[in-house]
Amino acid sequence: MDTLLQLLERDALVGTDKLAKMLQISVDEVKKRIAKLEVDGLVLGYKAILNQEKLSKDRVHAVIEVRVSPERDGGFDRVAERISQFDEVKSCFLMSGAYDLLIFVEGRTLQEVASFVASKLSTLEKVHSTATHFMLKTYKDQGVLMARASVPERMSVSP
Repeated sequence: MDTLLQLLERDALVGTDKLAKMLQISVDEVKKRIAKLEVDGLVLGYKAILNQEKLSKDRVHAVIEVRVSPERDGGFDRVAERISQFDEVKSCFLMSGAYDLLIFVEGRTLQEVASFVASKLSTLEKVHSTATHFMLKTYKDQGVLMARASVPERMSVSP
């Protein structure tokens, strides 16, 4: 992967002046390369990773395994694109293994997520089954540790 992409992925808030120094190129060249990455669709957006536990408790997050029937000409793409259109769906992935799609869903309450699964997701023609897992606590998200210990835990040594 391009070094500029790696740096942006690690911390998208790094200024172009700092990126220029790190890459040993001009600020204008950094701006030009970032613009090209955006136009080419390699960089689709920039997003902050939030610590949900420090925010209000008015959101419920779930991971849902979905088994679907692929379509003759479209494979899994059309049903995955249809599922991805729901506001409740935050991420959708094609998977190998026991299920076909893995979706990440967000709602205000457990009942709201359950209602989404029962009334919107499960009723889609190509959906055969779902398995919903509610996320109880996040320890690490997209490479970022949610809690930083002030003193590293050490394992006890026994004779």
